Amino acid sequence: TEHSPASLIAFPFEENFPMKCEATGNPGPEFRWTKNGQDFDPYQDLRLITLDDSGTFIIPNNGNLTEFQGNYRCFATNKLGTAMSEEIEFVVPNVPKFPKEIIDPIEVMEGQSVILECNPPKGIPPLEIYWMTIRKCPPTQDERVSVGLNGNLYFSNAIKTDSRRDYCCFAAFPRIRTIVQKTAMSVVVKTNSLLERKPSLLTPTGKESHTYLMKGEDLQLECIAEGFPTPKVEWVKIGYHELPERAEVESHGKLLTVEMVNEEDEGKYMCRAKNPHGEVVHYFHVTVEEPPEFEIEPQSQLVTIGADVVIKCVVKGSPQPSVAWRVNGQPLNDVPTSNRKVLKDGTISIHNAKPENSAVYQCEATNRHGTILANAKIMIMSVVMHCKVFSSPASSITWSKADSANAVEGERFSVHKNGSLEIHNIMKEDMGEYSCFAQNTEGKVAIAATLEVKDPTRIVDPPRDLRVLAGTTIQFSCQAEFDPSIVDDFEILWEKDGMALNGSENARYILNDGVLEIINVSFGDQGFYVCVARTPVDQDVAVAQLSVVDVPDPPEDVILSEHNGRSVKLQWIPGDDHNSSITEFVIEFEESQHEPGSWREMMRVPGNHHSALLKLHSHVDYRFRVYAINEVGRGRPSQATERYKTPASAPDKNPENIKIEGHLPHEMDINWEPLSPIEHNGPGLEYKVSYRRQGTGEDWMEHMVKRHSFLVKNTPTFVLYEIKIQTKNHVGWGPDPKIITAYSGEDFPSAAPEDVAVDVMNNTMMKVRWDHVHKDKLNGHLGGYRISYWRLRSLLDSKKTHGDKHTLTFSGERNHALVTGLRPFSEFSLIVMAFNSRGNGPGSHPVSFKTPEGVPGQVAAFSATNIQKHKVTLTWSPPVDANGVIIGFILQYQLINDTDELGSLMTLNISADSNKLHLQDLEALSKYKFYLRCCTRVGCGPAVSEERTTVPEASLASIHGGISNQGWFIGLMCAIALLTLIVLIACFVNRNKGGKYSVKEKEDLHPDLESQGINGDTFCEYSDNDEKPLKSSQHSLNGDLKGRDSGDSMVDYGDEDAHFHEDGSFIGEYSGRKERVSMEIKGNNQSTA
Repeated sequence: TEHSPASLIAFPFEENFPMKCEATGNPGPEFRWTKNGQDFDPYQDLRLITLDDSGTFIIPNNGNLTEFQGNYRCFATNKLGTAMSEEIEFVVPNVPKFPKEIIDPIEVMEGQSVILECNPPKGIPPLEIYWMTIRKCPPTQDERVSVGLNGNLYFSNAIKTDSRRDYCCFAAFPRIRTIVQKTAMSVVVKTNSLLERKPSLLTPTGKESHTYLMKGEDLQLECIAEGFPTPKVEWVKIGYHELPERAEVESHGKLLTVEMVNEEDEGKYMCRAKNPHGEVVHYFHVTVEEPPEFEIEPQSQLVTIGADVVIKCVVKGSPQPSVAWRVNGQPLNDVPTSNRKVLKDGTISIHNAKPENSAVYQCEATNRHGTILANAKIMIMSVVMHCKVFSSPASSITWSKADSANAVEGERFSVHKNGSLEIHNIMKEDMGEYSCFAQNTEGKVAIAATLEVKDPTRIVDPPRDLRVLAGTTIQFSCQAEFDPSIVDDFEILWEKDGMALNGSENARYILNDGVLEIINVSFGDQGFYVCVARTPVDQDVAVAQLSVVDVPDPPEDVILSEHNGRSVKLQWIPGDDHNSSITEFVIEFEESQHEPGSWREMMRVPGNHHSALLKLHSHVDYRFRVYAINEVGRGRPSQATERYKTPASAPDKNPENIKIEGHLPHEMDINWEPLSPIEHNGPGLEYKVSYRRQGTGEDWMEHMVKRHSFLVKNTPTFVLYEIKIQTKNHVGWGPDPKIITAYSGEDFPSAAPEDVAVDVMNNTMMKVRWDHVHKDKLNGHLGGYRISYWRLRSLLDSKKTHGDKHTLTFSGERNHALVTGLRPFSEFSLIVMAFNSRGNGPGSHPVSFKTPEGVPGQVAAFSATNIQKHKVTLTWSPPVDANGVIIGFILQYQLINDTDELGSLMTLNISADSNKLHLQDLEALSKYKFYLRCCTRVGCGPAVSEERTTVPEASLASIHGGISNQGWFIGLMCAIALLTLIVLIACFVNRNKGGKYSVKEKEDLHPDLESQGINGDTFCEYSDNDEKPLKSSQHSLNGDLKGRDSGDSMVDYGDEDAHFHEDGSFIGEYSGRKERVSMEIKGNNQSTA
């Protein structure tokens, strides 16, 4: 399409104004217009001139142009879609006029500022302002008088000669060839004594302002100030040592101009107006912007039914343009379709395209600097079968399908005038043989054609845009679906920038099964890669862009200019950024005297700057180089510049980080950070150290040294001094030094804290209070206080000993502290002392205190021994830390067999002097847990526990059975049997010799010996005091073999006096303990052991 420019101005001296709109298409397009968003038909207005087969109409200049003022848009339509133009604004300018007004004279005192306002009328730019008198004499512009960009006439301070009655403002509009004049203004300056004053700004107002302009426009910044004497205006760009090269200062310093601005001119500018009485500043924030521009313009496409369509529209601009899509001139949302969607990046995707998707798509991008529009025609092809006939008279054409005698019909079938059959929205069932019949009065003929319908070729996995690092290997993948019947004729072709890659001799390009691999990517590989999935029937196309990035190339043409002693300007031309914008430049320097060959960073500048003003040290032989940084990394440095040696000068600075230390009472050690060699500014650097006591009026004591330390001796202890250090070299002295204050050396505190008092808070914590040591006795800066304490004895022991000393430190000026972790029921002693950086002062008088009782520690050496069937013996020792007077022990025990249910917890109270307990009435073959605690009057301490299992009932028999199988045991038993037989024979012989009584009487005297626990190994008489033969061995809980008859032997209870009845039964206590133990058994059963 062709159309008029975005703005069409109706200048009064032109005859007519064409509103152009031209378009081509097949079928030919029809045109329509809108005005201000409403339909507008130029054919209905007889005042307009219209052209045949064109959308253009002409507005004649016949005096009624204002009726046609507005915003127009042209649309060209045929059955395949609608294209549209950009919006065209038809502007009818009014003749600008100043209003008729009466302006009162302006009266000011001499020296005051004056502003004569022009306020020109609006008109077609450009606008030019002139100030003149009636006699056409313009006022002389200088530092005091100026015409502003807004057209006003400014007087920074009025003088007597400024009095006039004919100040006239003229506004000129060259494009419409018009000049208009404002009513003359009168200024009366009254004589007065001139009062000097500091500057203030007449324009602009406020502290800062923002300026936005398009790339390529001219930047104009203006500062006009009033004051007396007349202020002078200076300009700087913040962050730079000087204004850009293209910047020009005009209008006696009040106007800063930069022609055809670009991104480098962005930033913050400052104007400063000053006179002897002060200054005023204003900051301008300048932003350079750009109108919309297509990076990827949407392209027209011709695709087959079923293919996927991708329409890309990528724009750039500043601010970032907004993108709006239209289809056939209507907003996209007003024409919904199920197979179309807009992706996140603004791309339109049409899946499985249908004929109804054929349309013209418009991409319109807009920001505040303009609008751009592009049309893309998307055509979805249908099937056309031709039937050309020549006959006379003309024949009628009909079509039929082989499987039907009737003519084809329906919405999808169209027979054109030339006889062609068009089938829309083709389907698989449309396959078959078709016949074209031509008939006239002379006869009828037919011709047949076969239609094959194939599945469309569609790229289902298109290649993606890639942005990769140079030297890497990349892959583009392109996978497609196609009709299986033509698999042998399917192929994927790759192109780059219109050049075929299939069959390329470049070994770095590897093509395999729809994948394009590029090895060792270089910048020459950048571009657009096209994947073509092709069959004999159709094809589908996908495009991907390859961008190669790398670190920037070294800057070129690095030169020094504007040599000015200790400053020089460094300029360079940036190297290729390799598709990754340079974010900053780093300037490095090397000097030949102190560290030759070592490059160090000097400064960094933004990536859009290509020069920098370098501030240098004196007496240094410099070289410089520059390297660039982008998001990939740091580039290689440039070639070094020629050497530049700065002249020597006096030092610029004095030492920093001055430290005063007093290691000894009568000394003061002064140390400082020396100047680096490059900061010497010349040969022969020395330091002048000056010091004096503060407040005494003494003269400064001065010493010249070359090192960076100085020791002052024979000073009073801890006295405040004033110190200053100044640099000097062979050229001269450094700046006046700052005076710092510090104290001379410290000594130990000479006094101890007084009135030390202790408040015992509980058995492990106390609070200590004391009075501060007077500052005159500290002999230095107070570091804090230290508390030293030690344990003299336990209150259970009358003998005192000096325990380990513990010291706690408390910083700062405090007079109390908490001491924790004390031993209960003990006597302690403590002292308090002050300390400074020299050390501790004397300790206070010792203060003794006692801690109350506490709960004891754990019982020591708790064990369970002599494990039997129903009994166990528990032994223990008192706790190591009794922490008070022990009043007894508490024993608790319970059954804990391997089940979830625990037995009842039994509790026994045991006297304080006990260390053993025989516990009975336990269940056989059962596991018990015992808990023992020690108690004082305060409470009971933590429990100690033991677990033991009692012996089973059948343990003896099982042990006996086990031993009886051993060979040594059988031999022993045989020997015993033999000896027993000999003894029996001897007894028998002896009895026969005596003849006192019969065997029967003897048996009556000792009936059923076996039932008393004696085996029938002998029939001899013996007393209870006789040694019993070995019957069996009982296996104890810990595995020892005990030589006893049974677990109930009286030997186990031998400590207690035994008592027997006359019949020999045991009536003693079943405890075996000499101590009397009071026990309370808590549970369901109660008994006394």
